[in-house]
This record gives sequence, structure tokens and C-alpha cells, in this order.
Amino acid sequence: MEQLMIGMVLGTEDATPLKFWFAVAEATKVQLDDIVFIEVPDPAEAGERVRFYGIVDEVRRRFEGIQFEGDTELVVQGLMPASVTYAAHVLVTRVEPEDFIPPGPGDGVYMAEAEALEKALYLDNMEAPLPAGVLRNGEAGYLNFDFINGTKGAHINISGISGIATKTSYALFLLFSIFNAKNRKTRQSLIDNPNATKAIIFNVKGEDLLFLDQANSRYREEEGKWQDKRKSAETRFSICQLPERAFASVALHAPAREGENLLPDVKQREEVSPYVWTVHDFALNRMLPFVLTERDAMTNLGFLVAHLEEKLHKLAQTQRGPGLEVEAGDEAFSLEGQSFRQSTPIGIDEALDADEFLASSGKTRLKTFDDLVTYLEYKLLFKGADDDDGRSGGDPLWTAQQAKATREAFIRRLRGASKHVRKLIRGDLPQKAFARAKLDILNSEKQVHVVDIHSLAPLAQMFVVGVLLKQVFDEKESGRAGQIFVVLDELNKYAPSEGESPIKDVLLDIAERGRSMGIILIGAQQTASEVERRIVGNAAVRIVGRLDAAEAERPEYRFMPGSFRLRSTILAPGTMIV
Repeated sequence: MEQLMIGMVLGTEDATPLKFWFAVAEATKVQLDDIVFIEVPDPAEAGERVRFYGIVDEVRRRFEGIQFEGDTELVVQGLMPASVTYAAHVLVTRVEPEDFIPPGPGDGVYMAEAEALEKALYLDNMEAPLPAGVLRNGEAGYLNFDFINGTKGAHINISGISGIATKTSYALFLLFSIFNAKNRKTRQSLIDNPNATKAIIFNVKGEDLLFLDQANSRYREEEGKWQDKRKSAETRFSICQLPERAFASVALHAPAREGENLLPDVKQREEVSPYVWTVHDFALNRMLPFVLTERDAMTNLGFLVAHLEEKLHKLAQTQRGPGLEVEAGDEAFSLEGQSFRQSTPIGIDEALDADEFLASSGKTRLKTFDDLVTYLEYKLLFKGADDDDGRSGGDPLWTAQQAKATREAFIRRLRGASKHVRKLIRGDLPQKAFARAKLDILNSEKQVHVVDIHSLAPLAQMFVVGVLLKQVFDEKESGRAGQIFVVLDELNKYAPSEGESPIKDVLLDIAERGRSMGIILIGAQQTASEVERRIVGNAAVRIVGRLDAAEAERPEYRFMPGSFRLRSTILAPGTMIV
């Protein structure tokens, strides 16, 4: 097909192998984001031609032939001759073959279409193109899935202010595309092992994501508006060759309410599974650090926390739960009379069989998180104390030779956390009830898992995120097959640029080593400058929606040309730079 020339390279501006200006032809419209190409004869090889592909990042109009600003009025009045010039600036994105010679003045510039557009977008080099949305020219845009699934790179990072359909909405679109897109060449799924591939989506705002498996009642109306505006006969999903439907194979999880029955703490949606951890799980799986999330605020407690984590782990290894039996030699410890704590009389736990009950006879079982805190207080301060303030008390095998002030600080922090996490960590119900409320993502038959945390306090949210990601990381590290995609908003809260925490350590492990294990992080935040640099830097795909003007000038966005950083402050909702 014959290409229509839209302009020619200017001779009044420098033209380099990386950028150039061209004059736009009469009656031709060129705008930002248009993709163009030029052909340049190789001066050293007869008949050889070098093609430059690029994107228009700046357009301008001005009078040519005037010298002073006041001359504009004279030209308009017809008192001075001048002509209008319409020019566009191009950033070169690909040179083929890679002979970096400059374009010549007068070389023709053409709009990239069909095969030329595919080359400009590197589609000819992509083994697995992933539909990523619709370009301004109405064509589908693609990402190289090899840079997402870990083959050549991994992880996606999205930045943008709230409420403009950039972070959560686009992350979900990419996830939908990953699960539903077909390879353009083989027409097979982009995922190597669809049955073993899972996704975790943390719902941090409202209950909207709990309807992820339901059709959007406004889809036809909103898509119709877009089609009318763009004069398109196809919807955006059709252009991207994606099915127009909701997510399939979805499991919904919400924290359990306090009470005798394990019911999900949601208001609008049914068919939601509650989740909770047992006191035994808490001890066995080393969850203690995730209750004390601010490591900087407990610098002196680090060794004590690690020591107690190990002690609780060893204590739980010989038990089955759901509660936790106190250590041998602590028969004197009792929760009776602790009026300021939830207490449970020693008795037969319906979750125990006869042998387990006989084995536990004479010992207290810790059935709530408050019970566990009280027991740790006893072990650290009051066991063997010969005075009332616990100065000389504490089990020397548990205190790790820490000063009393350090032990007291630890207990204070644990008590402060208790009110936020007590409904998430329980041991006062039958084991069968807890088995139904276990979050076991990798062994589930469902593909997409929405974990609701919006109703939890910030500390409890961090506990759930940290524990679940650590669980997934440990299982994948042990060699579990398949991939898992993690969608997490508000990265600046879980992995801030300053300070340390157990959750930040897990996210860093995923960012730096997750690629090789098949854990892909789709992270989002309003301000990338407030997120740990190594997490953002390890993302192979960077996406930017509308930014605050001050944020756009931060070093984290220097990967974009200056014109794109400026444009990011005025992007419309649903538009992003990839």
C-alpha cells in the first residue's frame, strides 16, 4: 500500500539520529502521540535505506518571516507578509537497521500504519504481545509479555493521583488481559500454565472489587460514549481482541467478624468467605513481626522479637491447634481472674480429640490473641518474680537477657496491636471452622482472589498483606509451579522510601527475586517518590497517569522525556503513559 507523505524534515532545525523536526504538509493533521517513520538513504551503501520510527512529542505553529512580537498584529491586518508554519518534533524510538545516521533535510515523513506501525511498536519482535489498551490513533497498543512474566523482566508499577481510572482500574485491565488474551501468532493463552496461575488483589477502598465477577451495568453506556467520540465501530475490548465480560473464576475473601460464628465482615456482597488465622498458625508460621510493623520505632526490640518468634515457633511445632498450649513448667500460669483480658477456663476443647486433651491436662490453652499477649507478659515479666513489679521476674529462656524496660516496651506495643488484630487471630472455635476460613491461595481451584482489607485498621491491613505475601513467597520458594500476580495499591504505605519493616522486606524480596520464582508484583501508588526506590526500579513496565506538577519533576520520573512529564499533569481520566 502506498504511504501518504505527511511532511518533510526541516532544514532549519538540527536533525539527529535520535530526534528531528519536520514541516507538516498542507491540509494534514499531525498531533501529539502520532507515530511516524522516515526512510533515509545510506550514503555509504548504494541502494540501502535506513528507516527511523518515532513518536510525535511536540507540535507547534508560528509565523515565518517576522522578527518582533508586535509584527503578529501587522500580519493579521495584512500590513506585513508572513506565512504560517506547522511543524512537529519526533522522538526516535527505533532505527532499522541500526545505522545511526541523521535524517536529511527534505526527507519525506510518513504516518506509520499497518506493518510500519507494528515495527514502530516492536510487535514484530514480540513473541507474546499483551494488549495494553488503545492508542490515540485507534489501534491496539501492546506490551511485551516477556517483560512481565519473568522471561526477560518482571513487575509493573503504576503512578497517578486518585480517582482518574489509572491505578486500580488499569491494573485490573492488565490482569484481565493477561488471563484472557491470546497469542497473536499461536492463538494460545499467553500464560504457560493457566490452571496453576493465580492472582491476589488486595481491596483497600470500599467493596467495589468484591463485584469483580459481576458484569458492569454501565459498560455499554460508557463504551458507547467513547465510540461516538472516537467515531469507532468497535469497542476498546474488541479492538484489543479481548472478551467483553467480567472476570471468571473469582474467589472473594473478607476478614471474619468477631463472634462465635465465622462470618465475613461485608455489607453489600454475598458469597464471600471469611478469613482468619489461628493462634497456633500465628506461632508456627512466625507471624509475630508483622504485628509490630514499624521496625524503626522498635530498634531495641529487634533481637527480642526475633527470639520470641523462634520460641513461639518451637512451642507450636509439637501441637496441632487451633489454640496454643503453654510451655511445660508453666502449669502455674492461668488466665483465671484476668478481668481485663478475654479468659477461657481450662476445660475440654471440642477441637481436641481425647489423646490431645489428656496430653494438655493441667495446662492452660491460649484461645485468643489477648491470651497470647498475657502469656508473653507472664513469660517476660512475672514468671518467678519475687516482687510486684516484675523487676526480677521473667523466664530467662524467653527474656533473651533484655532489660526490663525493653520487655515492657514490647508488651505495650503488643497490647496496642491487640485491639486491631484480635479478630484475625483466634483459637476459640473448632478446627473445622478454621479450616473453612483458611486463606490458601495456591491450592485453591479459583484463579483470581480478592482479599478485602478496607474495613481493617491500618496495622491490621499491614498484618494481612505481610502475612499473606510471606506465605506465598515461602511456598513459591519451595518450588511450587505456576505464577502468581499480586495487585497491591498504596505501595507507599507498605514499602515507604524511608524506614524498614517486615512487610517492606517481603516486597523487596518479591521485587528482586520474585521474577525467578514466578511472583509478579503489579504495584500502584500516588507518588513513586515515596516508595522504596528498589521496588519501583525493578519494575520492567512503568505506567504513569495524571501526576501532581511537583511530583512530576521528581527524579523517579526522569525515564520520561520532559514533554511527557509536562503532559502527565493534564492527562484525562483513563489516559496513561506506558
